[in-house]
Amino acid sequence: MGDPVVGIVVGSDSDLPVVRGAADMLRHLGVAWELVIASAHRTPDLAASYAAGAAGRGIKVLIAAAGGAAHLAGALAARTLLPVIGLPVGGGALNGVDALYATVQMPPGVPVATVAINGAANAALLAAQIVALSDPACARALAEYRRGLTAAVEEKSRRLAAEGLAGYLGER
Repeated sequence: MGDPVVGIVVGSDSDLPVVRGAADMLRHLGVAWELVIASAHRTPDLAASYAAGAAGRGIKVLIAAAGGAAHLAGALAARTLLPVIGLPVGGGALNGVDALYATVQMPPGVPVATVAINGAANAALLAAQIVALSDPACARALAEYRRGLTAAVEEKSRRLAAEGLAGYLGER
């Protein structure tokens, strides 16, 4: 796939099961990525250094996955001019709502795009859309992916029409 153009950063290894959806989607689209663990709170220098050096290594966009206080996306965005996509990770007492609020509520001047709680596939798709602005192969892969979505829905509609509601739902 070549050198990574998407950097995925998790605040903890406990976020890896959620992030797998982003890695799988990027792999499906043929977009090269790298993955690191760097906490905004436990390893702030590592997180800052990663963000500051990402563009120089050819990274075009960052995905930052974190739960709880979820300051990772903002901490990365403060250290780079690259687009940062925040991926709030569900869990804890508020099931990820705290992570969502912490990620989406950025101060003016330091934006972070934010996807749904555990929305790893959409984070990857948004990252790929950004990469596709300057990568025709990525743009073609995204177009093919969308065509596949369309075909799947059209097939379901045909099946529903042929089988009726009860048949479609497997009822007897």
